[in-house]
Amino acid sequence: MIEPNVYITLALASLAGLAMIVAGGLAGWRGWLSLRRMELGQMHDGGMPVAVSTGSRIEIADLKERIKKLEAIAAGVDL
Repeated sequence: MIEPNVYITLALASLAGLAMIVAGGLAGWRGWLSLRRMELGQMHDGGMPVAVSTGSRIEIADLKERIKKLEAIAAGVDL
């Protein structure tokens, strides 16, 4: 038969492992909340949001290309 000390040791080790997992999860949650606060703060201040979608990046690249073409036309350069 197994001694009660083995059960107590196993229970304490399991509890310590669970505490470490919970502490790591809590640290990750706080970091994620901090990131979201920073993103919302930048959007509130009128700055560009941190995470820009792919569609808007394509639009910006297209607009930059159009501006270059219009500048070339204004300068009299043939494309």
